[in-house]
Amino acid sequence: MTGIAGVGQTQYGRRSGRSLQSLVAEASRSAIADAGLRPAQIDGVIPVGGYIYVEDVLAGAGLPLQVADALPAPGGNAAVDSLRLGCALIGSGQAANVLIVLAKNGSSASRIDDRIKLLPGQQFRTQLEWPQGWSAPVEWYAMICRRHMVDFGTTKDQLADVSLAAYSFAQQNPRAMQHGRPLTRAAYHAAPMIADPYQLYDCCQETDGAAAIVLSAGPSGGDGTRFVELLAVAAGRPQSPDELSNRSDWYDIGLSHAAPFAYEQAGVGPADMDGAMIYDCFTFEVLHQLEVAGFCEKGKGGPFAASGAIGPGGSLPVNTHGGLLAEGHMTGMNHLAEAVRQLRGEAGPVQIEGARHIAVTGWGDWGDGSMAILRSPRS
Repeated sequence: MTGIAGVGQTQYGRRSGRSLQSLVAEASRSAIADAGLRPAQIDGVIPVGGYIYVEDVLAGAGLPLQVADALPAPGGNAAVDSLRLGCALIGSGQAANVLIVLAKNGSSASRIDDRIKLLPGQQFRTQLEWPQGWSAPVEWYAMICRRHMVDFGTTKDQLADVSLAAYSFAQQNPRAMQHGRPLTRAAYHAAPMIADPYQLYDCCQETDGAAAIVLSAGPSGGDGTRFVELLAVAAGRPQSPDELSNRSDWYDIGLSHAAPFAYEQAGVGPADMDGAMIYDCFTFEVLHQLEVAGFCEKGKGGPFAASGAIGPGGSLPVNTHGGLLAEGHMTGMNHLAEAVRQLRGEAGPVQIEGARHIAVTGWGDWGDGSMAILRSPRS
């Protein structure tokens, strides 16, 4: 029974003045302690995000030098997909306790323009996109959103509903970068335009911080009361995975293929999920993934959000920590940490009553996608 035994996070913020190594050490030690383990018991390491390497983790966290390791592809799909790599290390007998950790100075150092230079398909970036003014993800993904508006009537007010839900949850989360900064609908609509139709509050945070989990072969010491079982994890890629503009179907993404596989593997479906942690790099991508993952019909993501379903007290609370939009951009590692807290019953004022199953999605590059399905130890 593979699952998540421990989670750890630093405070999230801007211009922290801290090194990646110090952030890694804090989050890693916290996750190991939360799992009830000693550093010497960690025998696998997966660094996420492309910002750190195994060697950056070992000394600061006090880990053994001889560990099994794996390196997921960089980008937003990596956090959830790292669970798949961790399961492979455990299933092959190479490790029993795998530390998965991300640290980034996304506000003070590694800004988004640095990440763009490392993406695949650079010939499309330099020869096709840059001459047309496409230089950042907000511009690429705005195109998909605008197409959805034309095809299905999705509105700016429905995008606002996604952001307002995230900011509402963040007011209950002291770790969130937007804690103490509530958002109103009027302020959302008055914000600067970034790339039409995306305005400021449609976009995720730039964050300094770190988050870590410990994936284990089973509960430590036979104590399963806080051990969250990983029922399934799957990943997929879209058509033309190295570029977007010539794709025949912009709505078909990696999650379109990963979600059905994950549900089948777990023996559950969308209706069994008590909450979802959806990769929210931009507001529309929440609507997009809700549709693709089967939580609502294709084209109905906007009305679903507008109904209040994804906010506090809704039928499918989404990103109860505030997500990338309002807690911080930890490349989805914070989504996994929040799912674990919810399933342990440790989420405080945003706790989903009786939560048994939570889905977590990943989104990377031009639509690489993944889904993990986690089950409560109380089930």
